[in-house]
Amino acid sequence: MSTRPVRPLGVMILALLRERDMHPYEMMRLLRHRRENRLVSIQNGTFYNQIAGLVRDGWIAEAGTDREGNRPERTTYTLLPAGAAEIVSWVRERLGSTDRPDEFAVALAEAHNLPREEVVVLLRQRVDQLATLRDEYQGGYTGALAKPVDRQYLVELQRAIALLNADIEFTESLCADLAAGALQWGEPSESHRASQHFIAGKDDA
Repeated sequence: MSTRPVRPLGVMILALLRERDMHPYEMMRLLRHRRENRLVSIQNGTFYNQIAGLVRDGWIAEAGTDREGNRPERTTYTLLPAGAAEIVSWVRERLGSTDRPDEFAVALAEAHNLPREEVVVLLRQRVDQLATLRDEYQGGYTGALAKPVDRQYLVELQRAIALLNADIEFTESLCADLAAGALQWGEPSESHRASQHFIAGKDDA
């Protein structure tokens, strides 16, 4: 089994295959339909390279091939147990941390692969880290104004503080919804399943 870290796109592929077996073109359509290309770049060549890497590293395997009409055969892939465990490990490692903000966005998008109680614990850990960083920035900002430093030189720091406050507020609200059971979690809703089947049945290749 590979010890190389899975990239964010690879994690999203693993998460798709946790829903059901798919072929790469179907995965790409589904990711684009869900607007996941906001989080990762989805280019044909890179995507197929990711698939090959996930097979090589033992996370997924070929499940079979199918053909529609006179189109080329398409290989369908399935998630292996090691790949399912890697999703959980990857999301868990990044969800409670502020170290890798780009990867955190993917971890949050895939957080439903973890139990809601664990997600609440991890996100509250992250809130504590964000609050510490926000207080550090706020202290520096207040100290600079007292020197005094012209505010025109501090606008970026002011923005950073505002973004941290917004992140904290959002995360605390999300944790409250999860803890109260006000947010469906884990199993997809019927509307989500219907959307997925619509994409799977649409053939515009």
